[in-house]
Amino acid sequence: MIVDVKMPKLGESLTEGTVLRWLKKPGETIKKDEVLLEISTDKVDSEIPSPVDGVIKELLFKENETVEVGTVVARIEAEVSKKTGEEKEKIPAVSVEIPAGGKIKEPQAPESKKVEKSGRFFSPLVKTIARQEGISQQELEHIPGSGSGQRVTKNDLLNYLKERKGVAVPAEAVSRAEVGRVEIITMDNVRKKIAEHMRQSLDTSAHVYSVSECDVSKVMSILQEKREEFLQQEGFKLTVTPFFLYATVKALLDFPRVNSSLEGDKIIERKYINLGVAVATPKGLIVPVIKNAEEKSFRGLARMLNELVQKARNNKLAYDDIQGSTFSVTNYGIFGNIIGLPIINQPNVAILGIGSIKKRPVVIEKPEGDFIAIRSMAFISMSYDHRLIDGELGGRFMQRLVENLENMKPEIL
Repeated sequence: MIVDVKMPKLGESLTEGTVLRWLKKPGETIKKDEVLLEISTDKVDSEIPSPVDGVIKELLFKENETVEVGTVVARIEAEVSKKTGEEKEKIPAVSVEIPAGGKIKEPQAPESKKVEKSGRFFSPLVKTIARQEGISQQELEHIPGSGSGQRVTKNDLLNYLKERKGVAVPAEAVSRAEVGRVEIITMDNVRKKIAEHMRQSLDTSAHVYSVSECDVSKVMSILQEKREEFLQQEGFKLTVTPFFLYATVKALLDFPRVNSSLEGDKIIERKYINLGVAVATPKGLIVPVIKNAEEKSFRGLARMLNELVQKARNNKLAYDDIQGSTFSVTNYGIFGNIIGLPIINQPNVAILGIGSIKKRPVVIEKPEGDFIAIRSMAFISMSYDHRLIDGELGGRFMQRLVENLENMKPEIL
């Protein structure tokens, strides 16, 4: 029995995935639930298991090829017990779809595959590109293919289009004088998705920015006092980030409009807070989400943050871990930056930036007079969508956030 393995849909908004690596080759045996391939979908890498025991019959896409969700990516000749070889040949192929979580749906009756008159199979992605570029079926059938069985891949089609349009393959984005002095690196799938997401945000939101100065001396005092005790009790280090997240949640509860989103001319004001927290990884920036942050204590936020950071750095995030944020926070201060103006993480309408904490002399105003003292200070910035948030609301939110941080108490731990 031949089993078709399809590109899974790991999230509601996903339409395609990129084949990162095949773990098996044609002719090799594979066990059920053994990893067949790794795919990348919108910054999250996932391992796709085999749905059956069997032998790899065919791998239909090369590594780094992007494939539409639902497209067959591999075929496995499944082991069928108590069947003779003659009987096996009579059993039709079935399609097996692997949804999120790796649980396998029951095989469905095979769909009639549309085979072109030439007998060549063209993937939905290739046919879509061909249609958009005005390539006829007859012309498509004459394009040489580098895929299995001379199948035309996405790259084959794009290279053909470059030659047809007379566009030089950019080796030649560099001058002759630079040859040998530069390295040309193709963007990987993660970097492409980051670039698309950032450009889309700038094209969507009317970005404006506010910066506030905050005295975080009390936060630093609690951190120093509780650090060892916290490590012994929780098993991971206490950092400043959970303090900022805790203060942010309290401020969002007071100003729910900052926790909303826009859909056309409709304002979606949410009664729950899903905090997206930017994490730097070797593959680029990713924003895992602390769901229902308003329901969590300080320690609950710290635990969830630590868990997501570890999953992000070890490439273990699930697609659901990066979905559904309603407000985002990025701590660029860990790299020594004192001020930054981050790009809004769509579909949020605001993002908070945390600057580096520095000790410096500041003027302290008291009824008995002004004093100069050494305090731990930080600049906090917020980028927000001026279509929804005016300067007055943005300023009041930032003021409340500063108050929450400057009045932090050890009892929250």
